[in-house]
Parts: sequence; structure tokens; C-alpha cells
Amino acid sequence: MMEIQSKLEGHRFVLHDLEKKLEPLGYDIGGGWEYDHGYLDYKMSVDGDYQFFRVPFQAVEGELEQKGVKVAIGRPFVLTHQYQRGNDDVEEPHNAVVNQFQEPVNPDAEVPASYLEQGERLNKELEQILLS
Repeated sequence: MMEIQSKLEGHRFVLHDLEKKLEPLGYDIGGGWEYDHGYLDYKMSVDGDYQFFRVPFQAVEGELEQKGVKVAIGRPFVLTHQYQRGNDDVEEPHNAVVNQFQEPVNPDAEVPASYLEQGERLNKELEQILLS
């Protein structure tokens, strides 16, 4: 995992508004969210491993399942998930049906430099979209 400093850190937004702006760009609320925190994920690649640009958020007014909940943005980061290879592999090894229940071999694998650069570009894009 590689953190990326962002002007977004600490800014507050209505979660529904964030989703409306960012889902058309390819972001979604990642799995594993709790009542008080979660992540906006942008899947950068599924070529061999999964590369994500992830933007954490924390509920500051309400709980995530409540309408109108406000969240504060944390420090974005890029992470790599290495998934198991083996008997479950098929012609298209990144099929969600196959991989969605697999535990990563290494959920915090080394991030290739090219994906860190892409994460920095995505961060700047988000800053422009959300702070202007």
C-alpha cells in the first residue's frame, strides 16, 4: 500500500453526492464497509493482480446506511491484491464469480511504480472534481 497526500483529506461531503459524482467515473463503494467508515474504490487493473486507487471515508454526521450521512475523506492510497492461482483459474482468470470468494495471497503486495503514478493522477482528478 502506498499513501498519496491529497487536498481532499478532511473535507466533508454527503455520501450520496459523492456516489453520484464518482460512480460514472468508475468508482464504487468497496466491500467491507462498516456503519462508520468505508472506501471509494477505483479498480485500475486486473492484469495479473488487482490494482486499486482507494479513498477512505469516515462518517461524521450519521451512519453510512442513513440517508444524508456526511463523511470526511481520509488519505487516499494505492494497493495491490495478489490472488491465488490454481484450480479455480479459467480462461478469464479475473472473472468475479471465481475471484470474489478467494482470499488474496497477499492483500498488501508491492505497488508497481506505474500504478502509483496512475493513483497520483486519479487523486488530482478527484481534487479538481470535488473541490471546484
